[in-house]
Amino acid sequence: MVLLATSGFQRLFIGSVLGVSLLAAQSSAYAVKADPVVMSFATVGDSRAEPGDDLSGQDRIWLQNTKGLSRIIREIQEKKPQALFFNGDMIYGYNADDATLNRQYAYWRGMMANLMETGTYVVPVPGNHEVRDKITEDGKSKKAAQARKENSWRDNMGDLIMDAGRWKTITGNSISAFDVANTPAIGNADHIQTNQSQLSFSFDYGDSHFAVINTDPVGYDGHAPTNWLREDLQQAQARGMKHEFVFGHKLAFTYYFKPGMKPSGLDHDAEQQKQFWQVIENAGATYFCGHEHIFNISQPAKASGGKSWQVLVGSGGSPFAAKVGDSKNPTDRMYAWAIVQLHASGKVHLDAYGFDEHYGKTQLLKSMDF
Repeated sequence: MVLLATSGFQRLFIGSVLGVSLLAAQSSAYAVKADPVVMSFATVGDSRAEPGDDLSGQDRIWLQNTKGLSRIIREIQEKKPQALFFNGDMIYGYNADDATLNRQYAYWRGMMANLMETGTYVVPVPGNHEVRDKITEDGKSKKAAQARKENSWRDNMGDLIMDAGRWKTITGNSISAFDVANTPAIGNADHIQTNQSQLSFSFDYGDSHFAVINTDPVGYDGHAPTNWLREDLQQAQARGMKHEFVFGHKLAFTYYFKPGMKPSGLDHDAEQQKQFWQVIENAGATYFCGHEHIFNISQPAKASGGKSWQVLVGSGGSPFAAKVGDSKNPTDRMYAWAIVQLHASGKVHLDAYGFDEHYGKTQLLKSMDF
Protein backbone atom coordinates (compact mmCIF):
# COMPACT_ATOMS: atom_id res chain seq x y z
CA MET A 1 0.00 0.00 0.00
CA VAL A 2 1.27 3.49 -0.89
CA LEU A 3 0.42 6.33 1.52
CA LEU A 4 0.15 9.76 -0.06
CA ALA A 5 0.69 12.95 1.90
CA THR A 6 -2.26 15.30 1.59
CA SER A 7 -2.79 18.90 2.54
CA GLY A 8 -5.71 20.08 4.62
CA PHE A 9 -7.41 21.38 1.46
CA GLN A 10 -6.93 18.02 -0.30
CA ARG A 11 -8.35 16.17 2.68
CA LEU A 12 -11.33 18.53 2.71
CA PHE A 13 -11.86 18.07 -1.05
CA ILE A 14 -11.62 14.27 -0.84
CA GLY A 15 -13.97 14.25 2.12
CA SER A 16 -16.46 16.40 0.20
CA VAL A 17 -16.35 14.09 -2.83
CA LEU A 18 -16.80 11.02 -0.66
CA GLY A 19 -19.62 12.76 1.18
CA VAL A 20 -21.44 13.60 -2.04
CA SER A 21 -21.01 10.02 -3.28
CA LEU A 22 -22.31 8.66 0.00
CA LEU A 23 -25.32 10.98 -0.08
CA ALA A 24 -26.07 9.96 -3.69
CA ALA A 25 -25.88 6.28 -2.77
CA GLN A 26 -28.10 6.84 0.25
CA SER A 27 -30.58 8.80 -1.86
CA SER A 28 -30.71 6.03 -4.46
CA ALA A 29 -31.19 3.38 -1.78
CA TYR A 30 -33.95 5.46 -0.19
CA ALA A 31 -35.71 5.82 -3.55
CA VAL A 32 -35.64 2.05 -4.06
CA LYS A 33 -36.90 1.48 -0.51
CA ALA A 34 -39.58 4.16 -0.82
CA ASP A 35 -40.91 2.77 -4.13
CA PRO A 36 -39.93 -0.89 -4.33
CA VAL A 37 -40.41 -3.12 -7.37
CA VAL A 38 -43.40 -5.35 -6.63
CA MET A 39 -43.29 -7.36 -9.85
CA SER A 40 -41.12 -7.60 -12.96
CA PHE A 41 -41.36 -9.50 -16.21
CA ALA A 42 -39.16 -9.96 -19.25
CA THR A 43 -40.29 -10.28 -22.84
CA VAL A 44 -38.78 -11.27 -26.18
CA GLY A 45 -39.78 -13.37 -29.19
CA ASP A 46 -38.56 -15.03 -32.36
CA SER A 47 -35.62 -17.32 -31.68
CA ARG A 48 -36.18 -19.92 -34.39
CA ALA A 49 -33.57 -20.33 -37.12
CA GLU A 50 -34.10 -20.52 -40.86
CA PRO A 51 -33.31 -23.66 -42.89
CA GLY A 52 -30.46 -23.00 -45.28
CA ASP A 53 -28.77 -20.45 -43.02
CA ASP A 54 -25.16 -20.98 -41.97
CA LEU A 55 -25.99 -23.03 -38.86
CA SER A 56 -24.03 -25.32 -36.59
CA GLY A 57 -24.68 -29.05 -36.88
CA GLN A 58 -26.77 -28.83 -33.71
CA ASP A 59 -28.90 -25.91 -34.89
CA ARG A 60 -29.51 -27.49 -38.30
CA ILE A 61 -31.35 -30.24 -36.43
CA TRP A 62 -33.29 -28.07 -33.98
CA LEU A 63 -33.61 -24.95 -36.17
CA GLN A 64 -32.88 -22.75 -33.18
CA ASN A 65 -30.39 -19.94 -32.63
CA THR A 66 -28.94 -21.62 -29.55
CA LYS A 67 -26.07 -19.18 -29.05
CA GLY A 68 -28.22 -16.04 -29.20
CA LEU A 69 -31.14 -17.37 -27.19
CA SER A 70 -29.01 -18.97 -24.47
CA ARG A 71 -27.22 -15.65 -23.88
CA ILE A 72 -30.52 -13.79 -23.69
CA ILE A 73 -31.80 -16.35 -21.18
CA ARG A 74 -28.69 -15.95 -19.01
CA GLU A 75 -29.04 -12.17 -19.01
CA ILE A 76 -32.73 -12.35 -18.18
CA GLN A 77 -31.91 -14.76 -15.37
CA GLU A 78 -29.56 -12.20 -13.83
CA LYS A 79 -32.47 -9.73 -13.53
CA LYS A 80 -34.65 -12.30 -11.72
CA PRO A 81 -38.06 -11.37 -13.21
CA GLN A 82 -41.14 -13.25 -12.06
CA ALA A 83 -42.10 -14.10 -15.64
CA LEU A 84 -40.85 -14.25 -19.20
CA PHE A 85 -43.46 -13.73 -21.92
CA PHE A 86 -42.06 -15.28 -25.09
CA ASN A 87 -43.88 -13.71 -28.04
CA GLY A 88 -44.00 -16.58 -30.51
CA ASP A 89 -41.89 -18.24 -33.21
CA MET A 90 -39.93 -20.29 -30.72
CA ILE A 91 -39.85 -23.16 -33.24
CA TYR A 92 -39.51 -23.25 -37.01
CA GLY A 93 -42.53 -25.53 -37.48
CA TYR A 94 -43.97 -25.71 -40.99
CA ASN A 95 -43.69 -29.49 -40.89
CA ALA A 96 -46.38 -32.15 -41.17
CA ASP A 97 -44.40 -34.60 -39.05
CA ASP A 98 -45.52 -34.49 -35.40
CA ALA A 99 -42.27 -36.06 -34.22
CA THR A 100 -40.27 -33.22 -35.77
CA LEU A 101 -42.55 -30.59 -34.24
CA ASN A 102 -42.37 -32.24 -30.83
CA ARG A 103 -38.57 -32.38 -31.06
CA GLN A 104 -38.33 -28.67 -31.83
CA TYR A 105 -40.69 -27.80 -28.98
CA ALA A 106 -38.74 -30.07 -26.62
CA TYR A 107 -35.45 -28.38 -27.45
CA TRP A 108 -36.88 -24.91 -26.82
CA ARG A 109 -38.52 -26.11 -23.60
CA GLY A 110 -35.18 -27.53 -22.49
CA MET A 111 -33.49 -24.18 -23.03
CA MET A 112 -36.17 -22.50 -20.90
CA ALA A 113 -36.08 -25.06 -18.09
CA ASN A 114 -33.42 -23.33 -16.01
CA LEU A 115 -35.49 -20.14 -15.88
CA MET A 116 -38.35 -22.14 -14.40
CA GLU A 117 -35.96 -23.59 -11.83
CA THR A 118 -34.58 -20.21 -10.73
CA GLY A 119 -37.72 -18.14 -10.17
CA THR A 120 -38.99 -17.10 -13.61
CA TYR A 121 -42.22 -18.58 -14.98
CA VAL A 122 -42.20 -18.89 -18.78
CA VAL A 123 -45.45 -17.85 -20.50
CA PRO A 124 -45.54 -18.88 -24.19
CA VAL A 125 -47.36 -16.84 -26.85
CA PRO A 126 -48.32 -18.57 -30.13
CA GLY A 127 -46.72 -17.32 -33.33
CA ASN A 128 -47.29 -18.07 -36.99
CA HIS A 129 -44.54 -20.71 -37.01
CA GLU A 130 -46.40 -22.59 -34.30
CA VAL A 131 -49.96 -22.47 -35.69
CA ARG A 132 -49.57 -22.21 -39.47
CA ASP A 133 -48.57 -24.80 -42.04
CA LYS A 134 -47.79 -25.00 -45.74
CA ILE A 135 -50.85 -26.15 -47.67
CA THR A 136 -51.97 -26.41 -51.30
CA GLU A 137 -55.23 -24.71 -52.22
CA ASP A 138 -56.59 -24.38 -55.75
CA GLY A 139 -53.29 -25.69 -57.04
CA LYS A 140 -51.32 -22.99 -55.24
CA SER A 141 -49.01 -23.35 -52.23
CA LYS A 142 -49.57 -21.02 -49.29
CA LYS A 143 -49.27 -20.83 -45.51
CA ALA A 144 -52.34 -20.86 -43.30
CA ALA A 145 -53.29 -21.59 -39.69
CA GLN A 146 -54.37 -25.18 -39.12
CA ALA A 147 -56.37 -26.81 -36.31
CA ARG A 148 -53.82 -29.64 -36.21
CA LYS A 149 -51.06 -27.15 -35.42
CA GLU A 150 -53.19 -25.50 -32.72
CA ASN A 151 -53.57 -28.95 -31.14
CA SER A 152 -49.82 -29.46 -31.37
CA TRP A 153 -49.37 -26.15 -29.52
CA ARG A 154 -51.64 -27.30 -26.71
CA ASP A 155 -49.91 -30.69 -26.54
CA ASN A 156 -46.50 -29.07 -26.13
CA MET A 157 -47.28 -25.85 -24.25
CA GLY A 158 -50.59 -26.47 -22.52
CA ASP A 159 -49.06 -27.43 -19.16
CA LEU A 160 -47.64 -23.90 -18.90
CA ILE A 161 -50.99 -22.23 -19.67
CA MET A 162 -51.59 -21.63 -16.83
CA ASP A 163 -50.31 -23.79 -13.95
CA ALA A 164 -51.32 -21.71 -10.94
CA GLY A 165 -49.62 -24.04 -8.47
CA ARG A 166 -46.33 -23.98 -10.33
CA TRP A 167 -46.53 -20.19 -10.73
CA LYS A 168 -46.87 -19.80 -6.96
CA THR A 169 -44.05 -22.25 -6.30
CA ILE A 170 -41.75 -20.42 -8.72
CA THR A 171 -42.61 -16.79 -7.92
CA GLY A 172 -43.90 -17.05 -4.36
CA ASN A 173 -47.17 -15.32 -5.27
CA SER A 174 -50.44 -16.36 -6.91
CA ILE A 175 -52.15 -15.59 -10.17
CA SER A 176 -55.91 -15.10 -10.27
CA ALA A 177 -58.78 -14.69 -12.74
CA PHE A 178 -57.45 -17.38 -15.08
CA ASP A 179 -60.20 -19.44 -16.70
CA VAL A 180 -59.36 -21.78 -19.55
CA ALA A 181 -62.89 -21.17 -20.83
CA ASN A 182 -62.22 -17.42 -21.10
CA THR A 183 -61.15 -17.52 -24.71
CA PRO A 184 -62.64 -16.30 -28.01
CA ALA A 185 -65.72 -18.40 -28.76
CA ILE A 186 -66.28 -20.23 -32.03
CA GLY A 187 -68.59 -18.23 -34.27
CA ASN A 188 -68.15 -14.94 -32.46
CA ALA A 189 -67.51 -11.54 -34.03
CA ASP A 190 -63.78 -12.32 -34.25
CA HIS A 191 -64.42 -14.95 -36.96
CA ILE A 192 -63.23 -17.79 -34.73
CA GLN A 193 -63.58 -21.24 -36.28
CA THR A 194 -61.62 -23.49 -33.90
CA ASN A 195 -61.02 -23.99 -30.20
CA GLN A 196 -58.81 -21.14 -28.96
CA SER A 197 -58.24 -22.39 -25.41
CA GLN A 198 -54.60 -21.89 -24.32
CA LEU A 199 -54.01 -19.83 -27.48
CA SER A 200 -55.76 -16.65 -26.32
CA PHE A 201 -56.06 -16.35 -22.55
CA SER A 202 -55.58 -13.95 -19.66
CA PHE A 203 -54.90 -13.74 -15.93
CA ASP A 204 -54.22 -11.29 -13.11
CA TYR A 205 -51.12 -11.01 -10.97
CA GLY A 206 -51.32 -8.52 -8.15
CA ASP A 207 -52.98 -5.40 -9.55
CA SER A 208 -51.86 -6.13 -13.13
CA HIS A 209 -53.69 -7.90 -15.93
CA PHE A 210 -51.94 -9.93 -18.62
CA ALA A 211 -53.67 -10.97 -21.86
CA VAL A 212 -52.15 -13.25 -24.50
CA ILE A 213 -53.69 -13.34 -27.99
CA ASN A 214 -53.34 -15.63 -30.97
CA THR A 215 -52.84 -13.37 -34.01
CA ASP A 216 -53.27 -16.22 -36.51
CA PRO A 217 -56.57 -18.01 -35.76
CA VAL A 218 -57.68 -20.65 -38.27
CA GLY A 219 -59.51 -19.07 -41.18
CA TYR A 220 -58.63 -15.52 -40.18
CA ASP A 221 -54.85 -15.37 -40.28
CA GLY A 222 -53.19 -12.10 -39.32
CA HIS A 223 -56.03 -10.83 -37.15
CA ALA A 224 -56.37 -10.29 -33.41
CA PRO A 225 -59.42 -11.41 -31.39
CA THR A 226 -60.34 -7.75 -30.91
CA ASN A 227 -63.88 -8.18 -29.56
CA TRP A 228 -62.83 -10.80 -27.02
CA LEU A 229 -59.90 -8.64 -25.95
CA ARG A 230 -62.11 -5.56 -25.49
CA GLU A 231 -64.41 -7.44 -23.11
CA ASP A 232 -61.51 -9.10 -21.31
CA LEU A 233 -59.74 -5.79 -20.63
CA GLN A 234 -62.97 -4.13 -19.53
CA GLN A 235 -63.60 -6.94 -17.04
CA ALA A 236 -60.06 -6.57 -15.71
CA GLN A 237 -60.61 -2.87 -15.17
CA ALA A 238 -63.86 -3.63 -13.35
CA ARG A 239 -61.84 -5.89 -11.00
CA GLY A 240 -59.63 -2.91 -10.20
CA MET A 241 -56.57 -3.85 -12.25
CA LYS A 242 -54.25 -0.84 -12.51
CA HIS A 243 -52.07 -2.05 -15.40
CA GLU A 244 -52.98 -3.98 -18.54
CA PHE A 245 -50.43 -5.69 -20.74
CA VAL A 246 -51.22 -7.50 -24.00
CA PHE A 247 -48.89 -9.97 -25.71
CA GLY A 248 -49.28 -11.18 -29.28
CA HIS A 249 -46.98 -12.36 -32.00
CA LYS A 250 -47.81 -10.13 -34.95
CA LEU A 251 -47.18 -6.45 -34.51
CA ALA A 252 -50.05 -4.01 -34.82
CA PHE A 253 -47.91 -1.48 -36.71
CA THR A 254 -45.09 -2.47 -39.04
CA TYR A 255 -41.74 -0.87 -38.23
CA TYR A 256 -40.61 0.61 -41.56
CA PHE A 257 -36.84 0.59 -41.20
CA LYS A 258 -36.29 1.03 -44.96
CA PRO A 259 -38.25 2.34 -47.96
CA GLY A 260 -40.54 0.10 -49.97
CA MET A 261 -41.59 -2.27 -47.19
CA LYS A 262 -45.03 -3.85 -47.13
CA PRO A 263 -47.16 -4.25 -43.97
CA SER A 264 -46.04 -7.32 -42.06
CA GLY A 265 -48.45 -7.31 -39.14
CA LEU A 266 -52.08 -6.63 -38.30
CA ASP A 267 -51.84 -3.54 -40.50
CA HIS A 268 -52.42 -5.65 -43.62
CA ASP A 269 -56.11 -5.08 -42.74
CA ALA A 270 -56.26 -1.38 -41.90
CA GLU A 271 -59.81 -1.38 -40.55
CA GLN A 272 -59.27 -4.34 -38.22
CA GLN A 273 -55.94 -2.87 -37.11
CA LYS A 274 -57.67 0.41 -36.26
CA GLN A 275 -60.28 -1.38 -34.15
CA PHE A 276 -57.64 -3.43 -32.36
CA TRP A 277 -55.49 -0.42 -31.51
CA GLN A 278 -58.51 1.52 -30.26
CA VAL A 279 -59.08 -1.29 -27.75
CA ILE A 280 -55.45 -0.96 -26.61
CA GLU A 281 -55.76 2.83 -26.33
CA ASN A 282 -59.10 2.72 -24.49
CA ALA A 283 -57.63 0.38 -21.88
CA GLY A 284 -54.40 2.34 -21.55
CA ALA A 285 -52.66 -0.96 -22.29
CA THR A 286 -49.20 -1.71 -23.63
CA TYR A 287 -48.81 -4.15 -26.54
CA PHE A 288 -45.74 -6.42 -26.69
CA CYS A 289 -45.09 -8.31 -29.92
CA GLY A 290 -42.60 -9.87 -32.29
CA HIS A 291 -42.81 -11.31 -35.83
CA GLU A 292 -40.61 -8.63 -37.37
CA HIS A 293 -37.11 -9.70 -36.34
CA ILE A 294 -36.08 -6.37 -34.93
CA PHE A 295 -36.30 -4.14 -31.85
CA ASN A 296 -38.40 -0.98 -31.81
CA ILE A 297 -40.56 0.93 -29.33
CA SER A 298 -43.19 3.38 -30.57
CA GLN A 299 -46.39 5.26 -29.79
CA PRO A 300 -48.23 4.55 -33.04
CA ALA A 301 -51.17 6.90 -32.48
CA LYS A 302 -49.27 9.73 -30.78
CA ALA A 303 -50.02 12.20 -33.59
CA SER A 304 -53.77 11.81 -32.95
CA GLY A 305 -53.47 11.97 -29.17
CA GLY A 306 -52.86 8.29 -28.48
CA LYS A 307 -50.74 7.35 -25.49
CA SER A 308 -50.31 3.56 -25.73
CA TRP A 309 -47.02 1.95 -26.65
CA GLN A 310 -46.09 -0.90 -28.98
CA VAL A 311 -42.98 -2.73 -27.79
CA LEU A 312 -41.53 -4.79 -30.63
CA VAL A 313 -38.97 -7.33 -29.45
CA GLY A 314 -38.86 -9.88 -32.25
CA SER A 315 -35.13 -9.99 -31.71
CA GLY A 316 -34.57 -13.25 -29.81
CA GLY A 317 -32.22 -14.88 -32.32
CA SER A 318 -34.04 -15.28 -35.63
CA PRO A 319 -32.39 -13.87 -38.79
CA PHE A 320 -32.40 -10.07 -38.65
CA ALA A 321 -35.16 -8.37 -40.61
CA ALA A 322 -32.76 -5.56 -41.51
CA LYS A 323 -30.02 -6.78 -43.81
CA VAL A 324 -26.61 -5.12 -43.82
CA GLY A 325 -27.03 -1.66 -45.30
CA ASP A 326 -30.82 -1.54 -44.88
CA SER A 327 -30.76 0.79 -41.91
CA LYS A 328 -28.48 3.30 -40.21
CA ASN A 329 -30.00 2.54 -36.81
CA PRO A 330 -27.49 0.23 -35.05
CA THR A 331 -30.18 -1.37 -32.86
CA ASP A 332 -31.93 -2.70 -35.98
CA ARG A 333 -29.34 -5.48 -36.16
CA MET A 334 -29.12 -6.40 -32.51
CA TYR A 335 -30.44 -9.30 -30.47
CA ALA A 336 -32.57 -7.57 -27.84
CA TRP A 337 -34.98 -8.19 -24.98
CA ALA A 338 -36.86 -6.04 -22.47
CA ILE A 339 -37.61 -6.15 -18.77
CA VAL A 340 -40.53 -4.27 -17.22
CA GLN A 341 -40.65 -3.32 -13.55
CA LEU A 342 -43.87 -2.49 -11.70
CA HIS A 343 -43.37 -0.29 -8.65
CA ALA A 344 -45.48 0.05 -5.52
CA SER A 345 -46.36 3.62 -6.52
CA GLY A 346 -47.85 2.40 -9.80
CA LYS A 347 -44.89 3.50 -11.91
CA VAL A 348 -44.06 1.20 -14.83
CA HIS A 349 -40.43 1.22 -15.99
CA LEU A 350 -38.88 -0.54 -18.99
CA ASP A 351 -35.25 -1.29 -19.75
CA ALA A 352 -34.29 -2.90 -23.06
CA TYR A 353 -30.92 -4.57 -23.52
CA GLY A 354 -29.17 -5.94 -26.57
CA PHE A 355 -25.93 -7.10 -28.17
CA ASP A 356 -24.79 -7.00 -31.76
CA GLU A 357 -24.47 -9.78 -34.31
CA HIS A 358 -20.84 -10.26 -33.29
CA TYR A 359 -21.93 -10.96 -29.71
CA GLY A 360 -20.17 -7.93 -28.31
CA LYS A 361 -20.85 -6.30 -24.97
CA THR A 362 -24.48 -6.04 -23.89
CA GLN A 363 -25.81 -2.47 -24.05
CA LEU A 364 -28.75 -0.65 -22.53
CA LEU A 365 -30.77 0.24 -25.63
CA LYS A 366 -33.73 2.01 -24.05
CA SER A 367 -34.79 3.09 -20.55
CA MET A 368 -38.18 4.69 -20.06
CA ASP A 369 -41.27 5.06 -17.88
CA PHE A 370 -44.69 4.38 -19.33
